[in-house]
Amino acid sequence: MLTLGHGDARTDSDHKLVVVMVGLPARGKSYIVKKLKRYLSWLGFQTKIFNVGDRRRLAGSTDEHEHVPPSARHTNGASLGHAGSACADCDSPSGMSNNGMQTPSCTHCATRHSSSFFDPDNARAKQIREQVALDVFEDLLRWLQAGGQIAIHDATNSTIERRSALISRLKSEADVNLLFVESICTDKDIINRNIKLKTQSPDYVGIDPEVAEADFRARLRNYERAYRTIGAAEEKLDVQYCKIIDVGKKVIAYNIQGFLESQVVFYLMNMNLESRVIYVTRHGESEDNAAGRIGGDASLAPNGTKYAKALSKFIDRRRVEFAAEVEENNRRLAHFMASGSSSGTNSEPESVSSHGSRASAPCSMPSSLRRRVQPDFEIWTSMLKRTMETVEYFDPLRYRIKNIRSLNEIYAGKCEGMTYEEIAREYPDEYEARQLDKFYYRYPGIGGESYADVVLRLQQVIVELERIRHSVLLVTHRAMARTLLSYFMDIPTTHMPDMDLPLGFIYGCEPRPFGNFLRVWRYDSDRDDFEEINASSVLKIRYPKIVMAEQSPVSPLLPSPAETAYSSKR
Repeated sequence: MLTLGHGDARTDSDHKLVVVMVGLPARGKSYIVKKLKRYLSWLGFQTKIFNVGDRRRLAGSTDEHEHVPPSARHTNGASLGHAGSACADCDSPSGMSNNGMQTPSCTHCATRHSSSFFDPDNARAKQIREQVALDVFEDLLRWLQAGGQIAIHDATNSTIERRSALISRLKSEADVNLLFVESICTDKDIINRNIKLKTQSPDYVGIDPEVAEADFRARLRNYERAYRTIGAAEEKLDVQYCKIIDVGKKVIAYNIQGFLESQVVFYLMNMNLESRVIYVTRHGESEDNAAGRIGGDASLAPNGTKYAKALSKFIDRRRVEFAAEVEENNRRLAHFMASGSSSGTNSEPESVSSHGSRASAPCSMPSSLRRRVQPDFEIWTSMLKRTMETVEYFDPLRYRIKNIRSLNEIYAGKCEGMTYEEIAREYPDEYEARQLDKFYYRYPGIGGESYADVVLRLQQVIVELERIRHSVLLVTHRAMARTLLSYFMDIPTTHMPDMDLPLGFIYGCEPRPFGNFLRVWRYDSDRDDFEEINASSVLKIRYPKIVMAEQSPVSPLLPSPAETAYSSKR
């Protein structure tokens, strides 16, 4: 039976799941895929992304230009060459042909494919694209057979023919369910912004931005000629699918039956692109903290009250600063969207809807960013006194304060109110068991919890944080802060219980298109104020010596830069 996350709850099926993405380029598929993988991994499911574009680039040159007439190799007269005469990636003149296109003789650039490679009339290139997609699908199935649970096929999969081939291949696999997730975007501003971002992808390294944009728009037109949205053809085969329209503004779910599929759809229904920050901090120092005791429901110590006062002033200031940062980011985005436009490269580019009709779309910032003014702000605490006392100095007229039981500290059962020294002395077996496996270890006694239990308890909190459209401050406890930050910063749950998160720090997670951006502030009691510090040096793992005697006591943990980013300010 398949375990639900890390806890004891179990599904009614032992099926595994393949999530197949569908949609045109520049529709946010990669954004959805990364968020979904991070969420499912945090829940405890073995999840992996299989990206067809990466494999396609590794496939190397396809000699597609031998199969495409010269007139089809250019976009508005622009060739996929470097801004100079040298090869874009290796600066080798031998890597470029007379017309500026790449040639197979340049091995460093052989992985770049121009828009003609995506022409549906280019039979040779189409054959290669289909074969690469199927090869990746085979890799995906082998990974599932080796013990994986949820595999994501990240590709356009925009034709009925391609999707039918994947469905047919999966029929021979027992206990593997299929879910199509189609991303549709009708917001022309967002599409144009995504197109601009695509010019910075691996396909266009070293390419002049105007040339890259023209080529990508030509690629997009090729995709649009063959694109067919999911519909009757798939419904006849009784498949499950979900359509995400405009990043969750509208969601269509069809034939969703499995447990894993319902988890995916539920999460995807709660996404948004609003600019906001999720602040996480522990409560001020409590009387039990000062005495070294865990759990309990003690009040704040004098130092904790001092921290509470400083926290309210800091958040008041940060609200103003963040509003200014959003305004500046909007200005930069508008400049970025307007850059590179000229009469020869679609100053007002055409975008094609999912139905194929063309309409003029000005280059501007997304409407969701244009309407962003002074945000609402919520403060969430646990139901324990030390967190509620930490927010007593916030103006209730300016902040919506909520007390949420799910944010209570991990419950230590019969060890509540004890010091770790007392636990080691009175319950030596329990103490050693916890050191050996802090994530799955459950405190003894009625109601005792493990970190695995905490993940399940916080699942609804995470979904609400993804849904909410304004900034939130969570004043909570060490185990809760570890669990929340492991989700937002894509930190493996096996490392979660050993994250070193002392009192007096504020962690600000800002959702961005590439992932979450982390900033960290440290309280200086002498100055009675906060200072921003280098975020990449803060999230550390303090390994238990009983488990890793050869390991340095404190080691930095750096999640994948593709998923997360850190402020380098010191």
